[in-house]
Amino acid sequence: MAASPIPIPPTPRPIQLDTSAMSSSGSASFWDKVSNWVSEHKAVVYTIAGVTVVTTVGAVYYLNSNQPTTPSSSSTSAKKKAKKDKRKAKKEATEQPEMSASDEKQAQPKTPTVADAEEELPQVDEDSVLSLSEQERKDFAGRLKAAGNKAYGSKDYNKAIELYGKAIICKQDPVFYSNRAACWNALSDWDKVIEDTTAAVNLDNEYVKALNRRANAYEQVGKFSEALLDYTASCIIDGFRNEASAQSVERLLKKVAEKRSKEILKDKEKRLPSPTFVSNYLQSFRPQPAPAGLEETAELDDNSGKGQLKKGLIAMGRRSGDGYTEAAQAFEKAVDLGDLGEHEAFAYNMRGTFKYLRGDNEEALADLTKSIELQPSMTQSFIKRASMHLELGNREAASNDFEQAEAQNPNDPDIYYHRAQLHFILSEFADAAKDYQKSIDLDTGFIFSHIQLGVTQYKMGSIASSMATFRRCQKNFKNVPDVYNYYGELLLDQQKFQEAIEKFDTAVEMEKETKPLGMNVLPLINKALALFQWKQDFSEAEKLCQKALIIDPECDIAVATMAQLLLQQGKVTDALKYFERAAELSRTEGEIVNALSYAEATRTQLEVQEKYPQLASKLQGMGAAGPGMVPGMA
Repeated sequence: MAASPIPIPPTPRPIQLDTSAMSSSGSASFWDKVSNWVSEHKAVVYTIAGVTVVTTVGAVYYLNSNQPTTPSSSSTSAKKKAKKDKRKAKKEATEQPEMSASDEKQAQPKTPTVADAEEELPQVDEDSVLSLSEQERKDFAGRLKAAGNKAYGSKDYNKAIELYGKAIICKQDPVFYSNRAACWNALSDWDKVIEDTTAAVNLDNEYVKALNRRANAYEQVGKFSEALLDYTASCIIDGFRNEASAQSVERLLKKVAEKRSKEILKDKEKRLPSPTFVSNYLQSFRPQPAPAGLEETAELDDNSGKGQLKKGLIAMGRRSGDGYTEAAQAFEKAVDLGDLGEHEAFAYNMRGTFKYLRGDNEEALADLTKSIELQPSMTQSFIKRASMHLELGNREAASNDFEQAEAQNPNDPDIYYHRAQLHFILSEFADAAKDYQKSIDLDTGFIFSHIQLGVTQYKMGSIASSMATFRRCQKNFKNVPDVYNYYGELLLDQQKFQEAIEKFDTAVEMEKETKPLGMNVLPLINKALALFQWKQDFSEAEKLCQKALIIDPECDIAVATMAQLLLQQGKVTDALKYFERAAELSRTEGEIVNALSYAEATRTQLEVQEKYPQLASKLQGMGAAGPGMVPGMA
């Protein structure tokens, strides 16, 4: 999804994402950007998706977090053992019945067998129990439960079920229901597990073990939303101290989001993202004059392929939502009309570009491949195809495209700039800096190479060098608003709030003057983040986001920032609407999963508060968590 092109988090304590194949804290998704600044207000941080969204200047790439790594053999084996131990502990916690101290004493090796104990057990049914006193019922229940625990320990689950059932006749105790559920769990009878744990929770709605058992059963039968609700309630009751439950919330958020995302994608209309996103992507390539014969002054029939190419280029130059829509239609029509001559490869390049922006990667890849076949010397087609491969998690294919582009034209600075982006998102900062510098050496006039070099220096810990790079940018590109916006982000990361806001204000004014019809709204959003961090000024921050959304209604980062601002104020229902809107604006399945994970976490908070009203006050009482804390969200 669209994000600030500079992958620097706006807080000095970035969220740590479990990305396995890379360390991407601070350079990850725009979701990090809008959630990092509230991370200190959360009880716990979870990873909510298996796909890391990595934002670079003008482009967004997706890498699957399950890419292979190369740790040492000892490290690998230690990790495997740790995971195995966690799974074993989780299984035991879910399956084992609860035992009192007296139960455990009776369960020692020297205790009588189940058969021996059975002779001494009271024989009760629903009729005979009516004649017993309250104390007798209590005593009988305890003895039957202890015998049930022994039977469970001997893996005689059916016998244990019978004994727990008799204990329940004597006394309606949530532990008895939960223990019988453990037997059903061992027999994989998930419906019975749900039935008995529900009875236990009805008797004690803060019974964590029963909630976890029911959640596991719900998950087994594919009721992911119900499982998420139970695990979330369990986490809140435990004060987010149970790591297994927290990991389960994370897992279920992803499952629920993935399931819903597939449903959304079935009927989702392919359309262009916000003008902010499109502009940031297009400006990541150096501006080039229109190909000879397609200049604005060229006299071409609008009903010809070349005429449509010219029309598309003019519309694209307006840098507005309507302009980009018109350009996409024109490039589509140009290819359909044909008779493009020497411009055929260019036409496929441009149509593929806008198909990619709409999230139609398969057709975009086909168009760019066709462009490459027609004119291999058009290195931009290799570069764009590489970015698509990278978004789809295919680093090898992306690297291969960069190599082929370099073989065609080793002096194309765009190759090194975009290859540097690949290195940057993989945290290969030294290689990234080398390629950014190569790009600058070939063309010193491209501002984003300088900006990204400064960001890379910052990520490498060379703060002084980074600040010096940005000061030079201010001197040499003093009329470019992007310089001030991204410099402001670095200052914000250092909590230099006043200076950061001054840079954002400068960027906003320059955007108004230079691009009135296609204003980049990111400086407004960054200023909103700064005001929240610095002064907790929700009102002004909301106004700035609303202003950004008036200018660019489909700016996803503005939508997401609004959602977080509302969440922090406890306006959970309103926040949910914005998270749902963010999912609607998403281009790809990975983006939808990210957005829906936040929406589901928010929805779950509402459901927990409705179903377990006593937990609402517990949430608010969790120190700095505050009313906007959403389980499962960073």
